[in-house]
Amino acid sequence: MQQLEKLLVDGVEKNTPDSIKKDKVFDYTNKDKFTFTLTRNLVEKLDLKKWFEGYKKEAMVSTAGIRGPQNILYPHDTRFPINTIGITLATLAKALVAKEKYPENELIKLAGSEVRYNSKTYLDIIARIQAALGIKTLVPTKRQTIPIWLASFLAFKLDLVGAEYITSSHGISVKNATKDLNNQGSQFLPNESLEFVNKIEEILDIAEKKGEYKIEFASSDDELIDEKTMERLNNGVDLYVEYLKSNVASDVILNKIKNFDKKIVIDAVGGAAYNTLSKILNKLGIEKTFDWLNIEEDPFFHSIGKDVKNGAFYDWSLDITVVSKDKDGKPYFPVINSLKYDEKLAGYPVGTVCLVTDPDHDRLSVVQVEDASKKDEVIKAGVDVAELNDGRILCIFSANQAFLMIMDFWAKQLKESGEFNKHERFIVKTTASSKSWDEWAKANGIKVVNTPVGFKEIANTIKKVEFQLEQGVRNITVEDIFKNKVELGSSPRMIFGGEESGGMIIGSNDIIKSLNGRMALAMREKSATEAIIAASGLVANLNVPLWKHLENVYDENKIKARFDVRDDIAYYNESEPDIEKLKAAKLSGEALRTKNDLFYLALAVGIEEGKITLQNAKEILADTFKDNKALDFSNLLAVKFVGDGTYLDFDDKFIEIRPSGTDAKTKAYAGGGDKALLAEWSKVLGNYSGDLTELYKKYLSEEYVQEAKEKSLKLYDAYANNGIDTREFKIPEYKF
Repeated sequence: MQQLEKLLVDGVEKNTPDSIKKDKVFDYTNKDKFTFTLTRNLVEKLDLKKWFEGYKKEAMVSTAGIRGPQNILYPHDTRFPINTIGITLATLAKALVAKEKYPENELIKLAGSEVRYNSKTYLDIIARIQAALGIKTLVPTKRQTIPIWLASFLAFKLDLVGAEYITSSHGISVKNATKDLNNQGSQFLPNESLEFVNKIEEILDIAEKKGEYKIEFASSDDELIDEKTMERLNNGVDLYVEYLKSNVASDVILNKIKNFDKKIVIDAVGGAAYNTLSKILNKLGIEKTFDWLNIEEDPFFHSIGKDVKNGAFYDWSLDITVVSKDKDGKPYFPVINSLKYDEKLAGYPVGTVCLVTDPDHDRLSVVQVEDASKKDEVIKAGVDVAELNDGRILCIFSANQAFLMIMDFWAKQLKESGEFNKHERFIVKTTASSKSWDEWAKANGIKVVNTPVGFKEIANTIKKVEFQLEQGVRNITVEDIFKNKVELGSSPRMIFGGEESGGMIIGSNDIIKSLNGRMALAMREKSATEAIIAASGLVANLNVPLWKHLENVYDENKIKARFDVRDDIAYYNESEPDIEKLKAAKLSGEALRTKNDLFYLALAVGIEEGKITLQNAKEILADTFKDNKALDFSNLLAVKFVGDGTYLDFDDKFIEIRPSGTDAKTKAYAGGGDKALLAEWSKVLGNYSGDLTELYKKYLSEEYVQEAKEKSLKLYDAYANNGIDTREFKIPEYKF
């Protein structure tokens, strides 16, 4: 065991009471068929009603699965949000909802996971509960890991009733979650989550009122837990390669990659990406272009992102863009430092590109080795740098920058092939993503649809377009989260869908069909495989460094908003090993997060409802931040609620403040033409206490501010449900 991992494990062991160590509640290691009786006493003893309150709260706001910390050694520990009892109740509830919806049909779901602690235990529980209720569950051969996008793709392609995927994306090692995927392969929207959350409450109520609720577990080798189908399908790899060849993996791009005379490095952080991606690259015939780092599967992620602070274990997560400050106040990238690229890339020449993905293989980060003599030019281009050995630096591209280059490359490939003008083109992006994307799209005659943060929001928009396409609508129109009615024409194709946090997909020129004939313009979940193929094609196509090419893209498209910043304000230490301290700190942090959120949110809702004017909001903001002379609100054009946060639109920049949907954090985004000024805006507004000034209270009462969240949820529901496909999913006769 690695030293840092031992520090984590020792902390967990020390802070777990003996009573929890000895009592599993039910024996989840028992592979035989058994019945778990949830009694009234257990509901009270385990305080499951309190656990449920927290779970429901997360389900209503979560942007990417219902995440939370777990006890990595004793997963039955219900003091943590994610535990074997909670997974059991959630799985049972989702299964019961599915059976009620489709009482006469054969139900098939898929279950998969990445490499996190206890994932295989949770996978076993999910499959066995579903099997006991007569639901067939496809699981990967030998229960091996698969990426989230493959689970999503197969749910759509095979016309399954849905899928369960166990991951916490790029979050810290002790976190885990289930991402609930519907029959489209999309993550559940809040209304879908509410169905099964209400069912959990019903189960707990029955256990309390009747004294018990019996939950059946099939054996681990039950015939309804189906590895053979996935084995016949080569774990979905063959179907996915076929899909890739219909969009980003064109012959032209594959040939560029094959003929590239340098190595591209893929860092499979956590190791799980290697299992699937290596097979795909091999089938595409481009595997020789790539070298690999971190191919061994490791729930501690090879110590990446891990640290010791004040003598205690600390986890920075796997987000390579996280910035901290050293003891002298100098900024640095702690996750980048832990990747040890000064050693691992030492044998590679200047110009080498490394593509970094995360454990569930849905996000992509791009870095490139450069000569240190170019440092000032790189920084001037807006690209961050980290020091390497031997007079070299590492250029660290944000997803905003990398994806701009990728969508530009893809558009040019379509134009060169003559495909571009055969359809109207559009992109789907989250509001927090770069304004440079909007500017680029406008310069290329491409429409833009903005959504709230979260890839499920991007998928929901794509499905609205597809629904109209299937209905033969002549001028397909969707309303974005800004309430803009975006006209897409009669035969639109998505050219790119993505978000600033590193997730993207490429749309297909051809209509994608499921085995039963359902249609799609793009897949429902972000895929680092699509991103890696597109990025590799871009790299193989260039004769200049990426930072220089980025400047060229800005210049060619006359882009003004060339800089983006993001501040992640964490209100507590997620790595705290004492769960009671952790919960208390999180609760306190959530209060601070909510206070900050409501300050801005009430302004947006107030304008929406006509309680105040934009001019009133400008006066309030100017008064609140009057001590900071760098902040000028005179050119503020709008204050808008954007689904899960507040968007301040200026004539030269934007600022978005949003509470994290998964934690006690505030995220502050800014984009425009002056990076230093943007950093000041995001820092000050993101860290604001949320205190209401007297002028604020003159316009909006404290009671109104407290009601703003509930009002905003109604606004979100109206947006999310506007134009959705209301047709009932029909379960096919399965032939695979």
